[in-house]
Amino acid sequence: MFDILVFLFENYFDSGNYPDSATLTRKLTMAGFADEDISETLNWLSELARHDTGSYSASLADNDSFRCYSADEMERIDSEGRGFIIFLEQNGIINPLQRELLIDRVLAMNENSPSIEKIKLIVLTELWIQNQLTDDAILEKLLIVSDSHYRH
Repeated sequence: MFDILVFLFENYFDSGNYPDSATLTRKLTMAGFADEDISETLNWLSELARHDTGSYSASLADNDSFRCYSADEMERIDSEGRGFIIFLEQNGIINPLQRELLIDRVLAMNENSPSIEKIKLIVLTELWIQNQLTDDAILEKLLIVSDSHYRH
């Protein structure tokens, strides 16, 4: 899935959006991606696009509450990943609503302890779909941030 997300950024980021599902499926198949991976990624992207507010109140975007992780979330997102999510929120890259959507998408990957690079890619995808990657400073923070910036 992550290879496909990287492919989307490399090929469609400048245009601001990726093509419809049928066109994208054809292009990804021609690029050599497996049908199962394409289907999984398109479903994941569809879920992300549908979760603009999802089951969360829109007022959560302006909330300044503290986030406590459940036992399952702590098991699936290691301390480094959780620290990075806190870094993103504290630096204004994501708001609390986007944080919740990010956590949902990370958990939907069915992967324990995803790497920081994978979490970055999810954030980039989320912000790209929401047309919030117009600020080069945000893009730079996401792509260039070093481990020392968000460790406790």
